[in-house]
Amino acid sequence: MSAGRPREFNFDAALDRALHVFWSKGYEGTSLPDLTEAMGINRPSLYATFGNKEELFRKALDRYAAESKKRLDETLNQPTAYAAIEKLLYGVADGSACPKSPKGCLLVQGALACGEEAQPIKEELVRRRQTAETAMRRRFEKGIADGDIPPTTSASDLARFYATVLHGMSIQATGGASADDLRGVAQCALMAFPRK
Repeated sequence: MSAGRPREFNFDAALDRALHVFWSKGYEGTSLPDLTEAMGINRPSLYATFGNKEELFRKALDRYAAESKKRLDETLNQPTAYAAIEKLLYGVADGSACPKSPKGCLLVQGALACGEEAQPIKEELVRRRQTAETAMRRRFEKGIADGDIPPTTSASDLARFYATVLHGMSIQATGGASADDLRGVAQCALMAFPRK
């Protein structure tokens, strides 16, 4: 049995380029010609290696989410809950407007215009955003237990509030907001943090 023709492209580099296209254009805004052109492969190679568009998006999303989770875990591992959310807000402000990558956040941008046929993708992105919100809620619960957040605070409501701010910052970045603009939003959001 023949081993088949070797791949003529770098899998990781092609996946990174697909991720960049999805991040820039969203799931529905990305066409197969956009992907094949950016990845430097033809359609049969794309299907053979990555599956259909949805499967490729999920692979790209896994790559993006793994790096995002690593950064989130490091960010939330600050000595106080306030320091954790401060680092997170300013990190998102700087990262969302970074000129080296598409603006905003793939988990937000990818689902902004999802129609019925893309409902599974929309649900996947919602689930992944909820994972980040859950991580914040746990950090706030720890902050309450440690005594650096008032005990009457709802960790769930606080996490939902900051998730909403972070998602809004992502959307603002895609509309052209600069890192300085977003840092101003972060500063305002920090004023709402419950302190003892």
